[in-house]
Amino acid sequence: MGRHRVSAHVAAPPELVFGLWIDLDRMKDWVGGVTRVSDVSGPVAQAGTTYTVWFGRMRSRTEVIEADPPRFLRTRFGNRLLAGESSVRFEPEGDGTRIDQEFQTAGLIPNIMGRIFAMGSYHGTFQGELNEFARVAAAEDQTATRR
Repeated sequence: MGRHRVSAHVAAPPELVFGLWIDLDRMKDWVGGVTRVSDVSGPVAQAGTTYTVWFGRMRSRTEVIEADPPRFLRTRFGNRLLAGESSVRFEPEGDGTRIDQEFQTAGLIPNIMGRIFAMGSYHGTFQGELNEFARVAAAEDQTATRR
């Protein structure tokens, strides 16, 4: 099993950050290759909810395993290329929120792909996507503050 950890600071409060994280319509704003999300069975911040994330014609079924809004979310995801679990913690830190995300991959090909996605911080890697999320969330907070 591969284990990969990434972190970022977001200049926005945990409630806003968590709310944006579970907004599946916005996922494609920071997760590389996402074209849509379908088959959402319930609230994303509730254990047992399932949904399908599409990367073009490839899909990845996701299940929420554990949720403690606005502090924690754990999901199980998978397709033939990348499968495993993701856990995310949202903690108040200074002027915003610290996000700590851990991916655990399972299987030979998912472990190889997980290692590739864990290398570097360019867009499309685990860290790159988290950095992009932090940028989007901070901008969202600025927009909300101006209202």
